[in-house]
Amino acid sequence: MTIDNLPPLRSVIQVYGIIAKRSLGQNFLLDLNLASKIACQAGSLDGHPVIEIGPGIGSLTRALLAQGAFVTAIERDERCLAPLEKISSTYPGRLHIIIGDALNFDFTSIFTGSVKKPKIIANLPYNVGTQLLLNWLLYEPWPPFYESMTLMFQREVAERIVAKPGSHAYGRLGVLCGWQTSARIAFNVLPQAFIPSPKVTSSVVHFIPKTIISTCSAQQLSQITKAAFGQRRKMLRQSLKKLGGELLLAKTGIDGTRRAETLDIEEFISLANAL
Repeated sequence: MTIDNLPPLRSVIQVYGIIAKRSLGQNFLLDLNLASKIACQAGSLDGHPVIEIGPGIGSLTRALLAQGAFVTAIERDERCLAPLEKISSTYPGRLHIIIGDALNFDFTSIFTGSVKKPKIIANLPYNVGTQLLLNWLLYEPWPPFYESMTLMFQREVAERIVAKPGSHAYGRLGVLCGWQTSARIAFNVLPQAFIPSPKVTSSVVHFIPKTIISTCSAQQLSQITKAAFGQRRKMLRQSLKKLGGELLLAKTGIDGTRRAETLDIEEFISLANAL
C-alpha cells in the first residue's frame, strides 16, 4: 500500500541500518495497510492531536499523518530520529518529535488547555506497554487529558484488559480498565507483520474513558487489586491481611473466604474506599 511518497519501510531499515533492540522492546511494523487500519480504529484524525509512543521507523506515524493528524511522537531511540525527521519534512508542521522516555514524560505539560484532547495511538513496546497503560489509567483527576487510546499489546495482555469477573484472565488490569474505560479488542495482529517477528500474537485495543465513574481513589484501588490478585489463589482475608483484611471485609460485608477473581468492580471499589 502507498500512502505517501516516502520509501518502503524495509528500505528505511536498510538505509539507516536500524536493527531492532530487544532491550527497548522494539518490533518494527512493516505493513502500511495494517498501520492505516490501526489508525482508523481511533475514528477521524483530520486536524486532531495524536500522541504516539515508540514510533520507531515511523510506519504508524506515516499512517496517522496521512489521515490528517498532528502527531507528537515520543521516542527513546536516537537512531530513529533521522527517518522520523524525513517523515516530518514530508508533512511540514504536523510531526513533533521528542526524544525521551514516555514512562517519565509529563503529557499534561503539552496538552493541558488544548482545544482538543489528544488521542493516544501507539504500537507500544512490549516491555513497557502495561506500565504505560497503568500510568494513564491511574491519572488523577479524572476525566484524563486524553480523548481515547488505541494501543497494541501482546494478545495475553489484551485479554486481561477486557476480562470480566470469574474468567481466568480477570485481574488487576481488568478491574482498573473496567472501572474507568470502555475497552474492546479491535483485531489481532500476526507476528509476521513485524521485524523481528515476536513469538506471540498481538492485539489492538481501543479505550474510551468513561465520563462518570464510581468515586474512588485510583491509588487505593490499585493498592487493593495489587494485593488481592498478587495472591489470587488465597482467600481475601489472607491476601488482604497486610492492608487490614478482616476490618476491610467487615466494613464492606464481603465474605473473606471468597477469592479475588469472584469480586466485581464495584466490590473492589468498596474495598478501596474502606481502605
